[in-house]
Amino acid sequence: MSRRSEITIDLGALRKNVARMREAAAPAELWAVVKSDAYGHGLLDAARTALGAGAAALCVATAREGEALRDAFTDARILVMGPLAAGEDDFARRAGLEVAVSSPDVPDGLPLHLKVDTGMGRWGMSFEEALSVPRDRVVGVMSHLATADEPDPTFSREQIERFAQVAEVFEGVTKHLANSPATLAFPEARFDAVRCGVALYGLSPFGDDPAHHGLKPVLSWRSYLAAVKSLKPGDSAGYGREFVAERATRIGVVPVGYGDGFRRGLSGTQVVVGGSRRRLVGRISMDALTVELGDEDLGAPVTLIGDGLLVEEHARVLGTINYEITCGIRSDPLRADRVVLDG
Repeated sequence: MSRRSEITIDLGALRKNVARMREAAAPAELWAVVKSDAYGHGLLDAARTALGAGAAALCVATAREGEALRDAFTDARILVMGPLAAGEDDFARRAGLEVAVSSPDVPDGLPLHLKVDTGMGRWGMSFEEALSVPRDRVVGVMSHLATADEPDPTFSREQIERFAQVAEVFEGVTKHLANSPATLAFPEARFDAVRCGVALYGLSPFGDDPAHHGLKPVLSWRSYLAAVKSLKPGDSAGYGREFVAERATRIGVVPVGYGDGFRRGLSGTQVVVGGSRRRLVGRISMDALTVELGDEDLGAPVTLIGDGLLVEEHARVLGTINYEITCGIRSDPLRADRVVLDG
């Protein structure tokens, strides 16, 4: 490997995931959520691939994300789901964006999606406030589910029922509620369109193996052994001497750390070295991590994500969700190569 690490984005896998989620959503449209640089997978690549695979619209969090998409996709339907900052309504109009609004105090001259709070308790207006917005400005009504990825379906079903009551009143506009887990688990949540993000990138909305849901991971991340050391009993590796060898131990140093997005809290997780799973030892530092070796030697390939090692496994070590990890990976060309496979 010519660089310290390489991030690979498989757009063929993304296409397959779009097809899978379109099938799950039918007859509703699939809207691709590409916010936060497409969950770390690359905004423009993901948007182009999703649209080409049949996504009917793109969803982002900010007006500036929407503006970047408009520069590349002149005819796409683009929804900004987060609130507009002061002054952003002007360039949202110039960029031809649709905007979600959580208050009846709405901007002029923009197609509006009324976000009704059915229980998320975050963005969103009341049903009564939504009724006060001039109907000729409204092109969509939406809400967001709080617990669709959890085993107990009770609260999700309550939210779906509340939204259905709202949807009945707004005839002739697009109704959309379901996220990735709801698209897979709650047929009654699909309405006119579903907004899918995590599943499109081959990450399980439920934190288990994506293959269980017909999904294929899009991102992989690889590096190599840049140094190999032999520790004697009592020798240590890394800051704080968190790992002290109890026996003769070979360790490898991989030139990736939390400065690259491989989180410090992942100490103790596994990576794949030369085809075998190996345990990280010692603290992860900003630019390096150390791994206990078998007979692997200098230059051996190291897979941080991919080759059967799932993002979901790292997420369980951290006690977090899979896409927090992918969102945090730095594809900065000063630190990593980014390779896009378009097969």
